[in-house]
Amino acid sequence: MEDRRGMRVGKAGGIGIGTILLALVAMYFGVDPRLVMNMGSQLGGTTATRQVDYQPTPQEQEQVDFVKVVLADTEDVWNQVFKKYGKRYEEPKLVIFTGGVQSACGMAQTAMGPFYCPGDHKVYIDLAFYDELKRRFKAPGDLAQAYVIAHEVGHHVQNLLGYTKKVPRGSKGADSASVRLELQADCLAGVWVNHTQRARKFLEAGDLEEALNAASAIGDDKLQRQATGRVRPDGFTHGTSRQRQRWFSIGVKTGDINDCDTFRAASL
Repeated sequence: MEDRRGMRVGKAGGIGIGTILLALVAMYFGVDPRLVMNMGSQLGGTTATRQVDYQPTPQEQEQVDFVKVVLADTEDVWNQVFKKYGKRYEEPKLVIFTGGVQSACGMAQTAMGPFYCPGDHKVYIDLAFYDELKRRFKAPGDLAQAYVIAHEVGHHVQNLLGYTKKVPRGSKGADSASVRLELQADCLAGVWVNHTQRARKFLEAGDLEEALNAASAIGDDKLQRQATGRVRPDGFTHGTSRQRQRWFSIGVKTGDINDCDTFRAASL
């Protein structure tokens, strides 16, 4: 894990607010986040990084410890699954940052939410997102937080298996490759839950409901309705609330990556 908290990244020419606005457009209206990050990196000026005096709270340190445990659990599961199929699992790096971060996919702000960059095989998360998950999306709970990490690690698994290459830049729409990629990552997050539960019986009463609530809260239809009062399927990039819950549940139930091939599914 890389701890970049306290590192402030931005353009020397100053485009921070513009990048944030673009990120919000991506979140609510179906713009490919990778495109937004690349645009943010190309809007002029040079990338500037500076260290600030950063003092994490005890609560934040607890979150860091939690993230480490979840990441280690994903490593255990995916090493085991890849070995079963005669493959080697390349463990990703997880980067914790505050405010903004520079990745191989471009510069991103906290408003983008957690993301995976296939260019450097790293998962990025600002822990402030967990506050958003609890307050704004009304999706509290440990498994809700773990689901977020497992979903992004699922994108890494997809990248290693070659699925990421199937998604053209700017793909969107209710039956698009982008939606199928995201729903597959939800299913792979469910596979992680299945294997971890079998290994150490970690689930408590209500945990699965917390994760399903989180999956529902960040469905395209719900986010669009909250932002504009209407739903535009042609702008979908991640799938509806119902679809995200369905594919996560499939992974939890079967624990088999073969059941997560959304690209061959007749319906989502």
